[in-house]
Amino acid sequence: MILAKNHQRQLIRLSEDKEMETIEALGASFREVVIGEREGARTYIVRASRSYPMSPEVLWSALTDKERVQRWFAKVAGDFKQGGRFSIEGNADGDIVVCEPPRQLALTWEFGGSTSWVNVTIQRSDEGALLTLEHEHPTDPKSQVHWDQYGPGATGVGWELAMLGLEMHLSGERTSTIEAGEAWAESATGKATLRGWAEAWGKAHAETGTDGQIAKETAERTAAFYTGEEQ
Repeated sequence: MILAKNHQRQLIRLSEDKEMETIEALGASFREVVIGEREGARTYIVRASRSYPMSPEVLWSALTDKERVQRWFAKVAGDFKQGGRFSIEGNADGDIVVCEPPRQLALTWEFGGSTSWVNVTIQRSDEGALLTLEHEHPTDPKSQVHWDQYGPGATGVGWELAMLGLEMHLSGERTSTIEAGEAWAESATGKATLRGWAEAWGKAHAETGTDGQIAKETAERTAAFYTGEEQ
């Protein structure tokens, strides 16, 4: 599992006077946490969706063109095709398991000695293209400790930051969203948004049957991490 703190660099600077609008409008439009299974072992699946006003083909290009990806996400290297291997600077490595443009990208996510799995699908929608990202986590002892501390928000908030960076890139932002992201994340608007996302993931966590107080506490720890207020 991963606390994607470096994704704080993926946002543009937003005005302070639109705090509540930012919390409600940015990030994922749908959040879900479900229990899965892989090779007979229990897994946790963190699922987030967001619509983009463009064709699936345009969205696919932004997700898989290495020159574009480094403007809103991070520097990447590797062979971007099915069976290829990729590397994200300062983050994860992995294998590309499925690459079916412009519909599906599935890969392993190797970080910190643990392997999880990411699956991205794109569907044509009334709004343009619906992106759904699933990050599936193992439940080995090390991974379980991380989940017990932060819940789904560690992954969910990190990917919502990526979704916001992608949104700004697709909307025509010419400067790198990565370069401006740290200033946004440290602003009052940015911190309020991060707390709102963490709280939303806490609610999604509780909907899986997790005790409400436990879900609330993991969400609070996630929020403290992303806002730099962790003790």
